[in-house]
Amino acid sequence: MSERGNRKTQVGVVVSDKMDKTVVVKVDRLIKHSVYNKYIKRSAKYKAHDIDNSCKIGDRVLIVETRPMSKDKRWKVRQIIERNA
Repeated sequence: MSERGNRKTQVGVVVSDKMDKTVVVKVDRLIKHSVYNKYIKRSAKYKAHDIDNSCKIGDRVLIVETRPMSKDKRWKVRQIIERNA
């Protein structure tokens, strides 16, 4: 059973900021191929809540798991790690 203080966090890049108070964050991860033992890049996109509309495309952000905020929004932007220049 998970505790309330232990929430999943992920680091990704903002790929869309067209929605109001919502950004789409692309998270890349490396997985090892079971047969060839090479690393393969896999990615997933998450919709994250951005309260101030402060994130822009290309920003590197830290997102944290939260309660469901809409049909497919279950993450919240905790901080902007790196701004896109």
